This record gives sequence, structure tokens and C-alpha cells, in this order.
Amino acid sequence: MGKKEIIRMGIIVILLVVAGLVFFLLHYNMPDNHEMPAISQKEVSFKNITANQLSAMLDNKDFLLVNVHSPYMGEIKGTDYFIFANDIKNNLDKFPDGKNTKIVLYCRSGGMSRIAAQDLVDMGYKNVLNLSGGMNAWEQAGYKLNFIKANKK
Repeated sequence: MGKKEIIRMGIIVILLVVAGLVFFLLHYNMPDNHEMPAISQKEVSFKNITANQLSAMLDNKDFLLVNVHSPYMGEIKGTDYFIFANDIKNNLDKFPDGKNTKIVLYCRSGGMSRIAAQDLVDMGYKNVLNLSGGMNAWEQAGYKLNFIKANKK
């Protein structure tokens, strides 16, 4: 192998290493799409609530509480339904006809419920709330999860 070929091979190896490093750095500096999914180009029109706010609301429950996490990993006491986030549109019979009825959604970390909340808003529901941080935030705030599937009213 000539000197020019060795230099050319060295340049190719260096370029591949640099490209690999750039890819690695970009990949690990991007947000985790499971935790922070893009919900829509539209303005978000549901409200995020904290675990403490939901706990206080449960004292005088006047809303539909829906666990949208897939797969089932427990639930908050008082949950009305367990519906996969990507199956909301196929379960509209479980949601109230009144588009102003208060609906609270949650999942494990908040990502799936944000998507489901936006889906409901896009379908005309006007009083949709999302538990920010999901069941993780619920447990971090000191509340317990139940591990029996939500009733199917």
C-alpha cells in the first residue's frame, strides 16, 4: 500500500469516528420521546395538574378519572376506566356526552396522558386535565397506587 492510500484510509477512519461521535452526542442530548412526546402543532388546550391538586380533587370527586397507561401498571384510587392512550377514539362511549364534563387523565410518567388529553381536546372536550408526571409524580408526592384494574362502569 502506498503512502497516499494510507493517508486516504486514515482520513476515512477519522471521518467515520467523528461522524459516530456526532451521532452519539446528538442522540443522547435529544429529549426522550417517551417522556416528552410532541402532541400537536396546535396550542395545547388542556390543563396540567399536580399530584397534590388531584389528591385534593378526589376528596369531592366530580370528574371522570381515566388511566391511559399501556400496559397496566397500577392505578390511582377512584379511577373510573383503564383505556390505552392510543385507543381513546374507540372508547368514546365511556366518555360523557357533555363536552364540558371534567375529565382527568394520567399514565405512568405523563407522556401518554398528554397525547390522550390532546386527542380529547381535538374531539371537542373543553375541560380536560392531565396529571403532570403521572403515577411517578403521584408516588413521589407520597401517595399510593392500587393494583386492581379500574372498574368498567
